[in-house]
Amino acid sequence: MRRVWAVFKAHPYIGNVVGYTALFASADLIQQSVLGDRTISVSTTDDTRITDEKPSEDVKPSVIDWHQTARVATVGFCFHANFNYHWLKALERKLPGVGAKMVAAKVIVDQLVAAPLTISAFYIGLSFLENKEDPFEDWRQKFWTSYKAGVVYWSTMQAINFSLVPPVARTVFLGGIALTFTIFLCHMKRQGMQRQ
Repeated sequence: MRRVWAVFKAHPYIGNVVGYTALFASADLIQQSVLGDRTISVSTTDDTRITDEKPSEDVKPSVIDWHQTARVATVGFCFHANFNYHWLKALERKLPGVGAKMVAAKVIVDQLVAAPLTISAFYIGLSFLENKEDPFEDWRQKFWTSYKAGVVYWSTMQAINFSLVPPVARTVFLGGIALTFTIFLCHMKRQGMQRQ
């Protein structure tokens, strides 16, 4: 473990890229394995719920879609790993410190700038890799639900990240908490959203 940490400290960029790629692949595998048969219900009142609707009995249990996992890992590798590494460094450079005002400023800027970009890159990137005719369709259907959930989740997590985690470990911490939100995004991506 010491060697891994030494390599990470010596080459943080490479460690972050590899880590994010593994994180995104893991999130998709967890989503497929654990949440694969659950559906998301969205009502007209914008109340989103996850239910335990099971497929009909004549449907075989799902198997892992390795192509989907590879696409999710590719989006993590090509965009999210690079963006988050550079974004957090720039954010700390522009808004240094861990005081309450600085932490609040970082969280607000993060939610107004980074959140829409990363959620958009996830849905549009996956749709592009799936060769969808309209790569913006999933984004139009799922962006606002994902963004609203993300504002609550990420505001809390980023406040902890910016106030308690040392700068050298922020991207790693971000990767750990990103696993949960990425599972949510993978689940949203896989669901029809039109089901009531």
